[in-house]
Amino acid sequence: MTLEHPVHVAPPTPEPGLGEPVLGNYFVAAYPPFSVWTAAEVPALNEALDRTASSTPLGVYVHLPFCQKKCDYCYYLSYVAQPAPVVNRYLETVLQEAALYADRRAVKQRPVSFAYFGGGTPSMLSRAQVRRLLSGLREAFPWDEIEEVTFECAPRSVTSEFLVALRELGVTRLSMGVQSFDDTLLAMNGRTHLAADIQRAFRLVDQAGFDCVNLDLMCGLLGETEAQWRESVRRVIELQPDGVTIYQTEIPRNTRLCREFEAGALPAQPVSWDVKRARLGEGFGALEQGGYTVISGYNAVRNPERHRFLYQDHLWGGADLIGLGVASFGYLGGVHYQNRTTLEDYEAAVARGELPFQRAFKLSDHDRLVREFVLQLKLGVVPLAPFRTRFGVDPVEFFADPLQKLAAAGWLTCEENAVRLTRTGLLRVDRLLAHFYDSRFQSIRYT
Repeated sequence: MTLEHPVHVAPPTPEPGLGEPVLGNYFVAAYPPFSVWTAAEVPALNEALDRTASSTPLGVYVHLPFCQKKCDYCYYLSYVAQPAPVVNRYLETVLQEAALYADRRAVKQRPVSFAYFGGGTPSMLSRAQVRRLLSGLREAFPWDEIEEVTFECAPRSVTSEFLVALRELGVTRLSMGVQSFDDTLLAMNGRTHLAADIQRAFRLVDQAGFDCVNLDLMCGLLGETEAQWRESVRRVIELQPDGVTIYQTEIPRNTRLCREFEAGALPAQPVSWDVKRARLGEGFGALEQGGYTVISGYNAVRNPERHRFLYQDHLWGGADLIGLGVASFGYLGGVHYQNRTTLEDYEAAVARGELPFQRAFKLSDHDRLVREFVLQLKLGVVPLAPFRTRFGVDPVEFFADPLQKLAAAGWLTCEENAVRLTRTGLLRVDRLLAHFYDSRFQSIRYT
């Protein structure tokens, strides 16, 4: 394929503390930005679904949007304290949606390689509900060759009986949102659990025997001190999970934290990005001293051969992803998409026998090259050979201008076979990605 070289419009100068607003999204989950996805491009998704199945890995993401309480920093769609009939109806709708996909040419009889159940708080489901959900998905899709099944949980909702059910149903990787071990910080940021809940839940999870157990931390939570951060890192290392994910705290616009910030009502000042990056770097250093290996700008694992996060690796490498559930995101045949964003609209569309698409974006070959390159930068190392083979271009030449600028800043190196981020570059990787965007997506709203 022939690709034109991108015309770059210089993003904000990549200097510490500059061009980094307090409010808004920091983490880059998709390219191009969500703000350019439209309803007008949904037909391109239906065309992709009617094409012959691809040989690329296929994943399934299921959004389970139910919570006991919405965290102050959370921008994901969720519904608080819903009764069992509402949850049951939703799960049946998800399974009906899965059946609609299963009949499409690009999906039919195509084995699922990886799956992720996110929220919301998926561990709020009952054992009967989770059995119904996973058994129904097995009926819709070939599931026997699956490599990884990740299920999110929250410390307070974990029970040994629920964990046994997950294990029996084939969940291989459990990810638990810890965020902090400081009770004051947890309360200040709207979390419902305490440090004691983490200890109790981790003992149960450890006993259940999952292939991989991951704990999430957040650095730069509202009100966090250096001492509190160091103690949380120390305590997570003491537990010795298989993997640790560290996110830098954002204040997205549709959150309680954002509303309180704009009203001047926050109980503490937000932590600066410089401080958050420094704490992330300190956390990675402590994890490495504890025997972990950093495998991305967010993840460290005890054994890189056994504990890689395949959902992340496959998706950033160009795999297809079926997004099930209200407001869920997917990627099929080079088309990004999102489902209807209210429970009522989502369920009504599926009841009519329609896949509940709300907006989409069809990527050109050029866009796909940029998408895979920027997402793989988040892994810290981008092998160049696959890009030369798949796209017929050398990324070092294709992205010569931004690569040279970022190399001069000390944030990456260009080697013969790979682009490699330095540690300082990896700590700010989401701020570097816009340098590689096509000119039409520079300096626009992300969501």
